[in-house]
Amino acid sequence: MAAVNCHFFNLPRHLKPSRPSFTCSASQPSQNNIKVIINGAAKEIGRAAVVAVTKARGMELAGAVDNHFLGEDIGLLCDMEEPLEIPVVSDLTMVLGSISQGKEVGVVIDFTDPSTVYENVKQATAFGMKSVVYVPRIKPETVSALSALCDKATMGCLVAPTLSIGSILLQQAVIMASFHYNNVELVESRPNAADLPSPEAIQIANNISNLGQIYNREDSSTDVKARGQVIGEDGVRVHSMVLPGLPSSTQVYFSSPGDVYTVKHDIIDVRSLMPGLLLAIRKVVRLKNLIYGLEKFL
Repeated sequence: MAAVNCHFFNLPRHLKPSRPSFTCSASQPSQNNIKVIINGAAKEIGRAAVVAVTKARGMELAGAVDNHFLGEDIGLLCDMEEPLEIPVVSDLTMVLGSISQGKEVGVVIDFTDPSTVYENVKQATAFGMKSVVYVPRIKPETVSALSALCDKATMGCLVAPTLSIGSILLQQAVIMASFHYNNVELVESRPNAADLPSPEAIQIANNISNLGQIYNREDSSTDVKARGQVIGEDGVRVHSMVLPGLPSSTQVYFSSPGDVYTVKHDIIDVRSLMPGLLLAIRKVVRLKNLIYGLEKFL
């Protein structure tokens, strides 16, 4: 999309009008913009990313990859006011090749699938492109393999278990509270049962395990199923709900006699993930290895 540059200028005193004067001219996107390819662009989060990247300063959408809606203009697919003249294609290699010829800074955003993410990052690395990976349920062995790949290629990659800045702040608050409370339970809601317990719940439980605390000692050995699933080795219980109409929500309850401390975070719209995504894009261009987690940049 063209940018509009406006410049004020001074006239000689005897020619000055009653209002300031300025000129405007249209220009093409800066060659220094980060060229962004979105793999999984037709998904809900991919469409939100298209809009966010297009509006972001210092970035330029350079490609939209997906196996659905092939040939359709990604701008129109995202209900933008004007077409972006970027068709949805299925060939990631073709898009990578077109950008690498210009020797420009490029980042591939991967919203695909745990089974394909390694090959996607491998292709991006071969063309000198950095990667931001947001693929829920990515396996630890895949992350390890990606880390080895990036170390060998001296190429940056950011694997984000979550792009939600609010979720990261919640996790940080939970870690601080865990040093002061011996009882903790987590209640979460998600749109479908396949995502439960969620990666966020598992990460929270792991974050506060092995800190020298044993939680919920009073009923640590109970086998009552209604008490929730214990995650980790230190007795963190997780209760999961699947109810239509509820937002994706995470609540962590800490307690001691006469005291209850609650931390809560809701994700109501996928657009809430976009500030985290834009932050990840700006940070990954400077990386030369794999970083796991966005919290290192907050």
